[in-house]
Amino acid sequence: MLLIGKRKKPRFPQQRRRPSMIMNELIDICPDFPEWPERWMGIGPDLDYGKQLLEELRPFAEFLAESGLSKKTVKTHLSNLWLLGGEIIRNVGMNSEYSTPASEKLRNAIGTDGGPYCRHLDGEAEINSFDSTCRKLHKYLQP
Repeated sequence: MLLIGKRKKPRFPQQRRRPSMIMNELIDICPDFPEWPERWMGIGPDLDYGKQLLEELRPFAEFLAESGLSKKTVKTHLSNLWLLGGEIIRNVGMNSEYSTPASEKLRNAIGTDGGPYCRHLDGEAEINSFDSTCRKLHKYLQP
């Protein structure tokens, strides 16, 4: 018998859980997740745009919740997603770009080098964490 290499354990769970179970786990880790659009809102139109953006982020957030990562790591990624959403909403509001689809703004805000400038980050470690989450999201959104 020829062994080519060690068989690695899968990093992510093989069994798919029901969406309601995944959402419950997400809410357990980040109870205010459904309220993000209200928290991002600066002016009235921000709320509807924030809801659209949340729907774009939800699949990735659920992916993180079921990924097998520690709750602390998932919570860090979710905190970074919250910051990303806030920066996108702020940019949309400042430039009156409410007609641009949230999916387009999200994809344009992130890339292989990370995310946009975030005025709420202090220090290199926080910036690196934020950029790491943005890179992970960018990779997730690729076809």
